[in-house]
Amino acid sequence: QVQLVESGGGLVQAGGPLRLPCAASGRVFSINIMGWFRQAPGKEREFLAAISWSIGSTYYADSVKDRFTISRDNAKKTVYLQMDSLKPEDTAVYYCAANRNIATIDSGYWGQGTQVTVSS
Repeated sequence: QVQLVESGGGLVQAGGPLRLPCAASGRVFSINIMGWFRQAPGKEREFLAAISWSIGSTYYADSVKDRFTISRDNAKKTVYLQMDSLKPEDTAVYYCAANRNIATIDSGYWGQGTQVTVSS
């Protein structure tokens, strides 16, 4: 099993930045990609970004690629989502996910989620 723990959520003003870490533990050798999703009230879960451990390939949703940046710290087995120029519509619960590859990232391991609220 792999455990994912998100942190860094909270209340931020529109236009501000926020960084979300996600730390992986357990059988981390079984995963090669980690990423972020979010779900706002009444909306479907939305893919945001992902990064591979092996070569650092990154994947972004078009809706956030100009404002969000994903990075990794291999030694700490931690992935970071840097969010800039936040908007009220970014308010959601943000989830970390991990699996072997990008095609299956949403069917592997999940964190418990962290709330991000952007005030106008």
